[in-house]
Amino acid sequence: MKWEGNRESSNVEDRRGEGGGGGGMIGGRSIGIGTVVIALIGWGVFGINPLTTIGMLSGGGQPQVQQQQGPAKAPPGDDQQARFVSTVLASTEDVWTQIFRQGGAQYREPKLVLFRGAVPTACGTGQSAMGPFYCPGDQKVYLDMGFFDTMSRQLGAPGEFARAYVIAHEVGHHVQTLLGTTAKVDNMRGRVSQRDQNALSVRLELQADCYAGIWANHSQQAKNWLDQSDIESAINAAQQIGDDTLQRQQTGSVRPDAFTHGSSAQRVRWFSTGLKTGSVQSCDTFNTQSL
Repeated sequence: MKWEGNRESSNVEDRRGEGGGGGGMIGGRSIGIGTVVIALIGWGVFGINPLTTIGMLSGGGQPQVQQQQGPAKAPPGDDQQARFVSTVLASTEDVWTQIFRQGGAQYREPKLVLFRGAVPTACGTGQSAMGPFYCPGDQKVYLDMGFFDTMSRQLGAPGEFARAYVIAHEVGHHVQTLLGTTAKVDNMRGRVSQRDQNALSVRLELQADCYAGIWANHSQQAKNWLDQSDIESAINAAQQIGDDTLQRQQTGSVRPDAFTHGSSAQRVRWFSTGLKTGSVQSCDTFNTQSL
């Protein structure tokens, strides 16, 4: 991936030197390691606000709002990984600004927060063990870059473009928030069964995968910065974090009714759909019979 020399985003907040605070409390309830493990199995590795899952498992209501302490700072200029993240984020800004403008709307750029260990968010206290996540409450993506090592060493998903896919997926959740999709799904969660909640989550996550593919399509047209091996690394990442693959690794069996992100085949299919078409209309996972 030929990313060096491209524009870097100014929307990256470096909070890696700050304490997370909050004591692992969400909605006034303590989070035990068992709850976190269940949440990780339930939400897979990438996803929108795993704090919501933990809140439900803890019996809590809405997570408490926690304020950041002090002004955010930009990452140091000699931090190569942070520069990579900033460059990918800038590319998502360019792509989605253009797409929204073509649709007669204005794109509001999200912030991306780099942290270590734990971080206060508008959705509660985020933990590194949750993996990257997006919080609709403050419209920020949260990333502990140690997860990139986890991708390579434990998940079998190495490569720079696999990491870019992670960022683009989370930005896809921001796009869903701006379009009102996230609110519609959240409003339905308490009115349907757990099985139906899981099914809604699958459609939401697959759409974010498709949006990541849209970004890949448009950024490649603009920059020609990818080759076939880059595309293969992203597709491999999508395959490695499918619900069936993760369940099989974690429990030795597969429960389709517990899927919340979609199978490996589904995640590859929807990322590939966005990549091939570059069209938001092609990513309507909510009105298709076959995922």
